[in-house]
Amino acid sequence: MSDLIKFVEEENKAIKEQHPSFGPGDTVNIHYKIKEGDKERIQQFKGTVLQIRNQGTNGETFTVRKISSGVGVERIFPIVSPFIDKIEVLRKGKVRRAKLFYLRGRKGKAARIKEKI
Repeated sequence: MSDLIKFVEEENKAIKEQHPSFGPGDTVNIHYKIKEGDKERIQQFKGTVLQIRNQGTNGETFTVRKISSGVGVERIFPIVSPFIDKIEVLRKGKVRRAKLFYLRGRKGKAARIKEKI
């Protein structure tokens, strides 16, 4: 049983290493595979990372928030998902906390995050 767990953990570790490192406050572009009937296409989700949960485990997930037509949209992605084609880090954000839930109540210029130089 433990051999099976080790095998899965090593496989997931290889998948994690393919993605760039990012953290809360970073603006990322996720290329996500979507199946519609028998067709498969890649959809992009560009937004700010609010949090990373269960870091260092196989159940690691990250929450990304974007504003679409004036409405805030959040999506939770598992880091080892076979549906994530690629992750691009567009901006590194300068933040002082790990969970950026305060951004949910802000709009426009108040929701800006400074860029790390």
